[in-house]
Amino acid sequence: MATVGIATGAGRGMGLACARRLVDMVDVLLLVDLDEATVTSAATDLSATSSGASVEAVVADVTDRAGLEQLAARAGELGTLRAVAHAAGISPTMADWRRIFAVDLVGTAMLAEVLRPLATSGTAMVCFASMAALLGGSEPNAAVDAVLDAPLAEDFLDRLHDVFGPGIEDTGTAYSWAKRGVQRFAQQEAVRVGAVGARVCSVSPGIIDTPQGRQEAASQPFMEVLVQHTPLGREGRAEEVAAVVAFLLSDEASFVSGIDVLADGGVCAAMRGPSAGR
Repeated sequence: MATVGIATGAGRGMGLACARRLVDMVDVLLLVDLDEATVTSAATDLSATSSGASVEAVVADVTDRAGLEQLAARAGELGTLRAVAHAAGISPTMADWRRIFAVDLVGTAMLAEVLRPLATSGTAMVCFASMAALLGGSEPNAAVDAVLDAPLAEDFLDRLHDVFGPGIEDTGTAYSWAKRGVQRFAQQEAVRVGAVGARVCSVSPGIIDTPQGRQEAASQPFMEVLVQHTPLGREGRAEEVAAVVAFLLSDEASFVSGIDVLADGGVCAAMRGPSAGR
């Protein structure tokens, strides 16, 4: 049976970079993005350069359950789900706090839920979190974590606001906590699907040179400070993160599940590690 891969946020940036790696790992690759023009162009380009994989563009909003169910149904029709790189997400300058949680955390949980029936031995999923979960002030808080751990609850956002307070309305704060939620969700999902031989991890990129990253940098001067504190002395490249994702999705990582991989050039070590403040 044909193997199927899914890359979300695949119209540009890290999602597209992941798609370029996945196209050589599966027989059929579904590229998912909200922007029809970019995802269609990406599918055309990858079809022309792939070594034989079939590539399809899917226009979908990861917060739309009906659309995600159609995506899952299409994947099931095409073959066995092999690899999912879930890079779709938004950052602090792109929306208000509710939309950030809806896309970055709730959307992740909904995608995993609709794909769960397709999970089988060899299926692997990588969800995109962020180093912001470590650097953004999201210190462990048992009450908040308890809410984060149920992102599909009907009153999720109201409960989150009640337990955190109005500070969660700051979009930078919301982004950090949403990505902490993604890290925790990946751990939970790894436990849920492990019995069938499937794996789930998260990846937390640092400052990466992408269109979305440049948009954030234009209004967030602190991002340049983070680059200056990065031991490698530069921003990361989308293809460098995609290489990490490709490994986690590969058979070489067949015993790796339930972890978060930090791909930040060492900036968290510099800012929060033993060398911080020296």
